[in-house]
Amino acid sequence: MLIAGRFLQGVGAALASAVVLGMIVGLYPEPAGQAKAMGIYSFVSAGGASLGLIAGGVITDTLGWHRVFLINLPIGVLALIAGVRMLGAQSGLGLRAGADAIGAVLVTAGLSLGVFTISRVPEEKFGAAELSTYGAVSVLLLAGFVLRQAKAARPLLALRIFRSREISGANIAVVLVFAAGFGFQFLNALYLQRVLGFDSMRTGLAFLPAPVVIGTMSLFFTAKLTGRHGTRRVLLTGLLFLGAGLLLLSRAPADGDYWVHVAPALVVQGFGMGLTVPSVIMRAMSAARPSDAGLASGLNNTAQQAGAAVGLAVLATVATTRGNSLLSSGTEQAQALRDGYSLAFLCAAAFVLLAWAVTFLVLRDAPAQGTDAGQAAPAPHRDEPAAAPGPYSRLHRG
Repeated sequence: MLIAGRFLQGVGAALASAVVLGMIVGLYPEPAGQAKAMGIYSFVSAGGASLGLIAGGVITDTLGWHRVFLINLPIGVLALIAGVRMLGAQSGLGLRAGADAIGAVLVTAGLSLGVFTISRVPEEKFGAAELSTYGAVSVLLLAGFVLRQAKAARPLLALRIFRSREISGANIAVVLVFAAGFGFQFLNALYLQRVLGFDSMRTGLAFLPAPVVIGTMSLFFTAKLTGRHGTRRVLLTGLLFLGAGLLLLSRAPADGDYWVHVAPALVVQGFGMGLTVPSVIMRAMSAARPSDAGLASGLNNTAQQAGAAVGLAVLATVATTRGNSLLSSGTEQAQALRDGYSLAFLCAAAFVLLAWAVTFLVLRDAPAQGTDAGQAAPAPHRDEPAAAPGPYSRLHRG
C-alpha cells in the first residue's frame, strides 16, 4: 500500500514539478529577473525541506508516522487554488496528439530496476549472478528508452536537446549534485538517530542549519553573485563548499557532539548548496531555446529525481556494506555504523568533485549580467528568435 501510494504521488509530482522551471523561464526571460526567480525557487525548496523535516519529526513523535502524509493535502489544495486564480491558461497539443506511453514504461522500469539492484547488493540472499541479471535488464530497458525516443513521433525526451554541450554538461552536474545531496540527508538522519541517539523530533531540528543557510544564500546573495560573476564561477565555488561540508561530516566520530561535529558541517554544506542549486539549474535552463523551455524543464527535473534515487541507493549500499563488514569482524555497532556512514559521505564528496570537474571542463564562461531586475536582456543570437511573451503573463503583470 505504501509503495502504491508513493507511486501515485510520483505521477502527480512528475506532472507538476516538471513544468515549474519552464514556467519560471517563461515568466522571467531576462537573465537578471530569472536569477532572482531561481533564487526564490531555491529558497522555497529549502524552506519546504526545513519545515518538512521539523514537522515530520513532530508528527511522527506525537501522532504517528502514518499522519505525515496528510500534511500534503492542505498544501496541495492551497497550491491548486493559487494556480487556478493566478496562472493564465496555456494552450497545448493535449493527449489527443498522442503520448509516448511505451517510453514512459521503459524509463520508469529501467530506473526502478537499477535502483533496486544497487540497493540489494549488501543482502546475502541475492547472489552476484542474480544481481548481474537485474543490472543487465535495467541497462537494456534504458537503452530501449533511448531508441524509442529516437524513433517516436512525439517522444517524451527529444534527443536533439543533448546536442547542446551546455545543457548536457549542466544536467550531468545536476545528477551528481542531487545524488550527493539526497543521499547525504538520508544517511545523516541515520547517523543522528542510530549513532548519536537522537529521536525523530531532534533529528528534524538538527537539520535546520542547512536549509536556513541555503534559503538565505538563495534568496539574498546567489542572484547578485551570478549577475556579477556568472553562473559558472558561482557554481564552481558552491561545489567546493558543498564538498568541504561533506568531508567535515565524514570526520564526525561515533561519540561526536552535534554542535562540534555536525552543525558546522551543515552550515558549510548549506552555504555550498545555496550557491550551487540555483546556479546549476539556471545554467541548465538558460542554454535552451525559448521553444525548448518545457523540454529543458522536464529534463532537469528528471535529472534531479534520477540523481536523487540512484545516489541514495549507491550511498546507502556503500554504508550498509561497510558497516556489515565491520560488524562481522567484531567492531562495536556504533563504530561500525559510523564508519559506514563516513565512507558514504566520502563517496558523496566524490560525486561533488565529479560535478566540479564537469563544470570546469564542459561549461563555458558566460558574460555576467547586471544585478538590477530592470536591466535589459542581451540580444538573442542571430539564429534564434527573441522570446515571445510567456503564456503565464497574467501572473507576470500581477
